[in-house]
Amino acid sequence: MSSLFDRLVVTTLPFVPKPLVHRVASRYVAGETLDDAVRVVRSLEAEGATATIDVLGESVTSREQTVRTRDAYLEVLETISRHALPANVSIKPTAVGLSIDPALVRENCRAICTRAAELGTFVRLDMEDSPYTESTLALALELKKEFPNVGVVLQAYLRRSLRDLDPLIAARMNVRICKGIYVEPREIAYKDRRVVVESYAAMVEKHLAAGCYAAIATHDEACVQRALATIDRLKLTPDRYEFQMLLGVDPVLRKVLLGAGHRLRVYVPFGKDWYAYSVRRLKENPAISRHIIRAFLGLPPAQG
Repeated sequence: MSSLFDRLVVTTLPFVPKPLVHRVASRYVAGETLDDAVRVVRSLEAEGATATIDVLGESVTSREQTVRTRDAYLEVLETISRHALPANVSIKPTAVGLSIDPALVRENCRAICTRAAELGTFVRLDMEDSPYTESTLALALELKKEFPNVGVVLQAYLRRSLRDLDPLIAARMNVRICKGIYVEPREIAYKDRRVVVESYAAMVEKHLAAGCYAAIATHDEACVQRALATIDRLKLTPDRYEFQMLLGVDPVLRKVLLGAGHRLRVYVPFGKDWYAYSVRRLKENPAISRHIIRAFLGLPPAQG
């Protein structure tokens, strides 16, 4: 039944009026401006949560666009420092040139990481779809040698991800572990939810047991429970990990985790590209579309 619902949502998205998409997306995107993001971060701080700020936009096609994105991140870093916000930043590598020129993406990332290091702020490279997995990991490991406060993301539904942890553990990398949102072929990605949950749990276990900091990014109660069991078994203190969630998705679970004394960081995207971001994410991830539509209808969160 849920898969039928998912397909219906995805199929009808292009025909949904933009104002209605905005109404739904406003729960999940801070707004179009940096001031909007600051407002949301402050409200999360009042709950006891921290944030990671993302400037919307990816897969850009010109060098000029990458420079604008780089400069936008430099402005975010200055704002975080000036207002002492409990926040760091996440960058999509294709937004700063990964699909255009390896030298360009390194130049832009080094500029962002240099200023972040000067201001004492953490930078994470987001993981995009599979054509960019290898190059993103290579870039993250290269930057990590120069900038200690750099992390990356791995997606548990990819068959390669458990092995990909090995060089990241060797580099003592802070890794955000998520289930994965892009549509990938079965040859490279698990399709059964139960298998993805098992892969997710194995990755969290491996990273935490190696003494590395893990960002446990999920709204799936099964993944959360498995992570909590690992944390308990390893007798970890809250400074060794954090949970992460998307803005607007399952605030009840967010409150539960914060109330239990766990660190929790919320992904706060902002920018004029909100429409493309919202439609793309809903199309790419039926699970999130289900969360969003159910929340919009006042229904409890769906699992999966």
